[in-house]
Amino acid sequence: MDAEPGEFLSLLTKEEVEALRTAGRPRRWDRGTAVMTEGDTSDWVLVLTGGRVKVSSHTSSGTEVVLAVRGPGGLLGEFSAIDGSPRSATVTALEPISGIVVRDFPAFLEQHGRVAVLLMQLITGKIRDADRKRIEYGAFDTTGRVATRLLELADRYGEQTTSGVRVALPLSQDELAGWTGASREAVSKALRTLRDRGLIETGRRRVVIHDIEGLRKRAR
Repeated sequence: MDAEPGEFLSLLTKEEVEALRTAGRPRRWDRGTAVMTEGDTSDWVLVLTGGRVKVSSHTSSGTEVVLAVRGPGGLLGEFSAIDGSPRSATVTALEPISGIVVRDFPAFLEQHGRVAVLLMQLITGKIRDADRKRIEYGAFDTTGRVATRLLELADRYGEQTTSGVRVALPLSQDELAGWTGASREAVSKALRTLRDRGLIETGRRRVVIHDIEGLRKRAR
């Protein structure tokens, strides 16, 4: 199974992947389906094997905050499966997805100690990433935060073309706004600023980055 570098599945051995398959069952979801819902109590985890999802939460005013975009190899729902607490976020399919559903994940970890250690490292990475984003929100303007998110998507999903790095955006402008902690209008303005500087070109659910280094400088 293909997995993004650094994601949960990419860190497992062939034997561990096979054991995970044996412990779970395959499932598919259509684009737009809520795979997990914030506040629900359920004990299963999902390991993505195809497609991308957004992980989001809602503020008390109803505003959606996108916490992450996860792709093939990503592990989802591990917090609730381990501590039994309600889901802390909603997971929505940004495109048709497939994955392995594992219902007794703690038992799997007990039988595979190396995987449990890897999971601790991944959770630590998620906490560090959340801390980094909080710092970004305080230190960067909206254009800088949008540039940072575009660079992240380019690094994970970018395709080099003759005109630059093409990224098939799985997010709408509203969702990109939720991922940058800004309004849709502010994100539209930021994208326009980046276009006017010749750094990017935008189309329907796609971005071509013409000047990756220039975008990197703007993200600082």
